[in-house]
Amino acid sequence: MSNEYDVAIVGYGPSGLVLASALGRAGHKVVVFERWPGLYGLPRLTHIDGETARVIASVGDLDHALRDALPVDHFRFFNAAGELLVELDWRGTSAGHPAHISMYQPDIEEAVDAGARGSGNVEVNQGWSVVGLRPHEDGVELTARPWSQSRTGQWSHADEERTITASYVVGADGANSFVRATLGIERSDNGVDDRWLNIDTQQLRPLPERFSRTTQFCDPARGHMFMPIGRSRQRFEMAVLPGEDAAAYEDPAFAWEWLEKTHGLGPEDLKILRQVVYTFQGRIAESWRQGRVLLAGDAAHTTPPYMGQGACSGMRDGITLGWKLDLVLRGLAGDELLDTYEAERRPHATAITEISTALGKVANTHDPAEAAARDEAFRTGNVPPPPPFPTIVAGVVHHDADGAVSPLAGTLTPQGVVRSGDLEGLFDDVVGRGFSLVATSGLRDALGADDLAFLDKLGGVTASLDEVVDVDGTYAAYFAEHGVEALLGRPDYHLFWAGSLADLPAALGQLRDRLAWTVA
Repeated sequence: MSNEYDVAIVGYGPSGLVLASALGRAGHKVVVFERWPGLYGLPRLTHIDGETARVIASVGDLDHALRDALPVDHFRFFNAAGELLVELDWRGTSAGHPAHISMYQPDIEEAVDAGARGSGNVEVNQGWSVVGLRPHEDGVELTARPWSQSRTGQWSHADEERTITASYVVGADGANSFVRATLGIERSDNGVDDRWLNIDTQQLRPLPERFSRTTQFCDPARGHMFMPIGRSRQRFEMAVLPGEDAAAYEDPAFAWEWLEKTHGLGPEDLKILRQVVYTFQGRIAESWRQGRVLLAGDAAHTTPPYMGQGACSGMRDGITLGWKLDLVLRGLAGDELLDTYEAERRPHATAITEISTALGKVANTHDPAEAAARDEAFRTGNVPPPPPFPTIVAGVVHHDADGAVSPLAGTLTPQGVVRSGDLEGLFDDVVGRGFSLVATSGLRDALGADDLAFLDKLGGVTASLDEVVDVDGTYAAYFAEHGVEALLGRPDYHLFWAGSLADLPAALGQLRDRLAWTVA
């Protein structure tokens, strides 16, 4: 089969956007089919972390994406009596950015969409719904039809039809994925089935300072919460209890009555942008790959929103799958490299889903006796600490001789401010992106001709602190804290390896093997 496109992406939400831009910027021919006629235009996601900000910067204009953003310092949980149960400290930085950021989703989508289209390699078809998927040994056929709205408001497929072929297809088409259903892939279900009313608003005048913090009220009668959406918008949420009619809560009159009663806010303070009842679920696809078809984002994993990590996980899928497809499409790595995508991302996304589910149980305890026991457990310190944020534990990360993942491998690579010549800024902007090799000094002496040729083919960037100025001391502090002389990072900002310069050649050799490198 002679394929028209390298990759076809079904769905153009956060996961599809990041993947399309990453592949387009790498020079691959990409086609996107998205059933909605335009970008969503409303804030479904409101939170990203520093790692995700770094991902966005690699595929779009971060200044535009975060033009109304607000760093978030704490996430607080109160009980019905107003007693603080737990406060998550979200201060600090990660990957060169604030550790937690409240932002406006349309700004991010516009920035990444512009990056994808600006590459000149991405064809975006909005208002087209995929209706056929036929995998072959050497490619995949996709059939799509225009998706239009009738005068009665019903959406349907038009008669026009288009069929294309691509070397690979990625289903990033949401929780109700057509691609996943067509492949017959089932999902595990962790039992979450919570309904919450979202009221998204535009601030018409400054609100009291308390609204700048994400705050959850764990009232067994009816949980509710509020959070900023960047600097100029605000979200309010409340639980819809079992058996209640969701339609009644989507009436604007109800929203104004509830906002006045609960928060003392009215139409002079806010403009309602969206009022909708969502059902939160936690589900993981049993398989993320069948041959030349892969799943990403909500098609692969649906995460309750209690950590604000659902879209972050989807964008991680996009950037990770992007660099792996790039190496395979360039003929530098074998097709088996794509098997490591699920091996890496599935445990990571699953852990986040489980932590989010546990937080959701704190917020959705509706039985008064259970809520009282919960409050007492928090009050007396009998609640176990939350588990650490997950890292990559398999796939393309360095392993020791005993088969265990090496220390630091799979964690995030640091990013600080550096200076090279007259240019000063974050590492990615000054030195470059892709695989990154950073060392204390003497990097050139530690690398042989084969190592340098491998890094060149890989598209890697190198920096030694005797050549590049470590302006804010980020890298010197990292090396000193962990007792290492060099680190090797991946294009998705996870660490492949860190250790001594003497061990660097062997680490590069293992990287070749784990990439299924095909170049002599």
